[in-house]
Amino acid sequence: MSENRYDVIIVGTGAGGGTLAYHLAPSGKRILILERGDYVPREKANWDPQVVNVDGHYNTKESWLDKDGKELHPHTNYYVGGNTKFYGAALFRLRKEDLGELRHHGGISPAWPISYDDLEPYYTQAEHLYQVHGNRGEDPTEPPANSPYPWPAISHEPRIQQLSDDFARSGLKPFHVPVGVMLDETNAQKSRCIRCNTCDGFSCLLGAKSDAQVICIDEAIKHPNVTLLTNSLVKSLETNSSGREVNGVVVERNGSVDTYSADVVVVSCGAINSAALLLRSANDKHPRGLANSSDVVGRHYMGHTNSVMMAISKCPNPTIFQKTLGVNDFYFGSKDFEYPMGHISFVGKLDAVTLKAGAPAIAPNFTLELMAKHSLDFWLTSEDLPDPNNRVTIGRDGKIVLSYAPNNLEAHERLQAKLKQAMKQTNCAMHGHECHQGLFGRHLYVGQRIPLAGVAHQNGTIRFGHDPETSALDVNCRAHDVDNLYVVDGSFFPSSAAVNPALTIMANALRVGDHLLKRLGVSENEYERNRQQDRELAMTR
Repeated sequence: MSENRYDVIIVGTGAGGGTLAYHLAPSGKRILILERGDYVPREKANWDPQVVNVDGHYNTKESWLDKDGKELHPHTNYYVGGNTKFYGAALFRLRKEDLGELRHHGGISPAWPISYDDLEPYYTQAEHLYQVHGNRGEDPTEPPANSPYPWPAISHEPRIQQLSDDFARSGLKPFHVPVGVMLDETNAQKSRCIRCNTCDGFSCLLGAKSDAQVICIDEAIKHPNVTLLTNSLVKSLETNSSGREVNGVVVERNGSVDTYSADVVVVSCGAINSAALLLRSANDKHPRGLANSSDVVGRHYMGHTNSVMMAISKCPNPTIFQKTLGVNDFYFGSKDFEYPMGHISFVGKLDAVTLKAGAPAIAPNFTLELMAKHSLDFWLTSEDLPDPNNRVTIGRDGKIVLSYAPNNLEAHERLQAKLKQAMKQTNCAMHGHECHQGLFGRHLYVGQRIPLAGVAHQNGTIRFGHDPETSALDVNCRAHDVDNLYVVDGSFFPSSAAVNPALTIMANALRVGDHLLKRLGVSENEYERNRQQDRELAMTR
């Protein structure tokens, strides 16, 4: 067998590719994982807000273009583990209704070709794999689940608990956000996670965040049949003469170019880069881009309408780990607005250094330090709708072009108004209703919304479906046009919903993984025998 020939090649190591690699590793099949970046350097700067948030040291230095040809510096990272290395690890299931057709103020959110029930067992597997902490039954919109969370919810610190109690007294149903961190609050001395203030947006120095590198890639490469190549940029995918099979994965690595091949090729570079890779792989059989006879590859880009809003109170907020509280009462609408609005939760606690990058102009006696000590830092997410003109293309110079016009904005403005109203009803024991000083958008974000460069929630560019004329992938995320090509990142989403996409990407990767095990001829007995050997070996380490 050629040393460049494998059973499976996986391009990308994030929520999709990393999870799939972990799931396939016990199969015994020869697997190659290709990652364009390297491991995040383990250094003190990992936890430095100046280096991470202000200098953007770990962001990619490449530039894209927007629809007007202006340079765009994406807020994304190319490392083993993908964007999960820096995510906030909020791991939500989509609501059951999200997978059906939903009418929004701005239009229709289309139904998925699979149901929530098809994903439910894989959501459960993903929650156990990524050690999600949460409480069932608190979130008024949560979908049905066949088992409890594997770990209890992360407790609120006093200021957040106070806010949760205020919200509950006003008639809302606040809940604990499901989070993937390796925290054991019953045994702080032995807990891997120390509940620090450098989780959301930072790489964890302790390896205590449930990211795809720590949870999946590090475990997958313990198998002798799995190979990881870092600093390996996939330039294009080549097909055989019929165009029905990928027979070459062209990789630029350490200044040289090599070609690898496999029975199955899985692309998982993130919705933007996966679409770009397929478009760059155009050939005579696929003149509009690989697997793009439908002309949907690159189209229907979605990334949510997100905003960060700061509530300033007279009372200080000494919270360290802030990302524990969520509100979904307005997710599907309210009495005065019948359309879905979205999700309210928190970002990691903002500090004075980070605020330098985009502090709102408020009362002049509020210094950055004082503002940081008194702020509650909310994250608001509303669903953006799939628009074929919101798309990824390749410019003449080979750069990625990201064209996007926001939509369904009324929903997000209504959500902001609901939060403002809720904050006015808070009742401090010391200051009463006067404790709340106002709700402000950070000026770093144009119109108080995360700018186009904020691509953490990217999805939708290689949608799956039953009809090859309107989708690029079938229900197993295999390309309609290319028999051995699969896509398992957020590209496959037909709609974006209004919660973080990571857990759905992970769950779907496990679902596709089961399909691939059957395709590769791996028996259940052989697979389970290998997994048992893995467990026994792990106990001896």
